[in-house]
Amino acid sequence: MVQRQFPNPKELAELMRFKAPTLNAKQRRLDKALTISDLRDIAKRRTPKAPFDYTEGAAEGEISLARARQAFEDIEFHPAILRNVPEVDLSREVLGGPTALPFGIAPTGFTRMMQTEGETAGAGAAGAAGIPFTLSTMGTTSIEDVKAANPTGRNWFQLYVMRDRERSYELVRRAAAAGFDTLFFTVDTPVAGARLRDVRNGFSIPPQLTPATVVNAIPRPEWWINFLTTPKLEFASLSSTGGTVGELIDGMFDPTISFDDLNVIRDMWPGKIVVKGVQTVQDAKILAGRGVDGIVLSNHGGRQLDRAPIPFHLLPHVVREVGADMEVHLDTGIMSGADIVASVALGARFTLIGRAYLYGLMAGGREGVDKAISILSTQIARTMKLLEVSTLDELGPQHVTQLSRFTALPKPMTDAAEQAVEAKPKTVRAPRAAGSAVSVAKSTTSAKPKTAAAAKPATGRSSVAK
Repeated sequence: MVQRQFPNPKELAELMRFKAPTLNAKQRRLDKALTISDLRDIAKRRTPKAPFDYTEGAAEGEISLARARQAFEDIEFHPAILRNVPEVDLSREVLGGPTALPFGIAPTGFTRMMQTEGETAGAGAAGAAGIPFTLSTMGTTSIEDVKAANPTGRNWFQLYVMRDRERSYELVRRAAAAGFDTLFFTVDTPVAGARLRDVRNGFSIPPQLTPATVVNAIPRPEWWINFLTTPKLEFASLSSTGGTVGELIDGMFDPTISFDDLNVIRDMWPGKIVVKGVQTVQDAKILAGRGVDGIVLSNHGGRQLDRAPIPFHLLPHVVREVGADMEVHLDTGIMSGADIVASVALGARFTLIGRAYLYGLMAGGREGVDKAISILSTQIARTMKLLEVSTLDELGPQHVTQLSRFTALPKPMTDAAEQAVEAKPKTVRAPRAAGSAVSVAKSTTSAKPKTAAAAKPATGRSSVAK
């Protein structure tokens, strides 16, 4: 039988010690954010529909973005035990310099549209965290002002090749003069992708007031007050500022960009050069012999070609082919520190965050970016401790398996050479002894017609992680 007694006043007093309230409204809402998705929810409440959808959206049916995020969910970690890992080191050398964390801030355009502090907040937060910040050609803060916001940290510049080549060359010279140490030569934007949310929202630079935007502004007065009382929103590195995103890209960028342009920029640039937007193993192998220091596996956050390859799935194949020749970086779809750990385990030297950073910016300006970086770094450290590894270099394919959700159908033969190879007699090997290891990389049943059950998410493991 349970014994009961009168409550002890001293014990009651201990239970009634309430936490002091946080008077700062911004800090109060950021304190509630435990994940990047929490920051996204705050950002959506505080940002008008058009700029939020520009950040959130992707091309056409937004399939590429959904698949990229799903790929990170479809992994399985393999933790070790009893390894004695009281602390973890999240730092490493990337492109000839130090970084305190295995991720940096990716280049994003129109950034002051999302929140008035824009690239200044991102660069300052990156510098404080000891990670690189990347400024976009389409940035709304100048090269020189980013340098001022992050004077002692690592600044990188992302270059689009424009129809007027001299304008691109001038940006390269300015970035070099300002001490930026790495240039991202971007190759996945010959023309604008079909970003349908922007078309439906009438999104333009600068934003245009319509009855719909006025109504949408009512519950978001802070954004509009900042927009109307701060310097005009325009591209800091470009003279053309008016029009929709598609009109600006198609009017300025050159679809004839080629390896010749890469050679010119390589000769001009004194620092490290990275090609951003690589989406095939073959292109990665070609670039390995072109004198570049690294590549970024990226489908532009799903904002260009919908149904493009999933960078995270491509990663182990590319690392196997060119990882010894140059650094392989990754972006697209990263929403947690676990995503970053999985990427490093499968060979990525470094990762980049775009939307995750912008969600923090929209949620709380500079403090929101600090919060996003803090969330990711905490998740990385916790995941590594649970895997029981103390450094990033200890992570390897043995720690993560990519689970198979999509199975590629056999490709049809396209030329006589392939047909000749297919017609050659096949070598018949003796069966293995019972209990021996059997490769599952290629199944002899892969060419059979799919059943209805095959369309469901599979629980098998992808061979690329082995």
